[in-house]
Amino acid sequence: MSVDSIYVHKMWNDHELSKMINKDIPFPMLSDQDGSIGKMYGIYDEDSGVETRGRFIIDPDGIIQGYEVLTPPVGRNVSESIRQIKAFQLVRESKGTEATPSGWKPGKPTLKPNPDLVGNVWKVWNVSEAFDD
Repeated sequence: MSVDSIYVHKMWNDHELSKMINKDIPFPMLSDQDGSIGKMYGIYDEDSGVETRGRFIIDPDGIIQGYEVLTPPVGRNVSESIRQIKAFQLVRESKGTEATPSGWKPGKPTLKPNPDLVGNVWKVWNVSEAFDD
């Protein structure tokens, strides 16, 4: 979503993005031309009339589970966003009986939150295993 019109989004997809990924983007782009949604999320810059680039992970209940806002010169990491979405889905599906440590990837070990885990994560989580591909 951006303050750009749906027509600018279409041009960007047709002439830029689709060439980068060899297909159309697999999700709808939304237009927030008046910045009203950006204002709700605190990313709309009134002075310049643009929104700061960011990503918000919102669960099925409408709760923001994670977000990242970056200044325009710094690119975002789509793979990291997908990893985080999968981690949030796993935690939600487990009803909080599992947690994903830093760098966790699907199929890698998770943590089982409990009082004994506090101060002992290093004993039960092999860092090198979680970061292996």
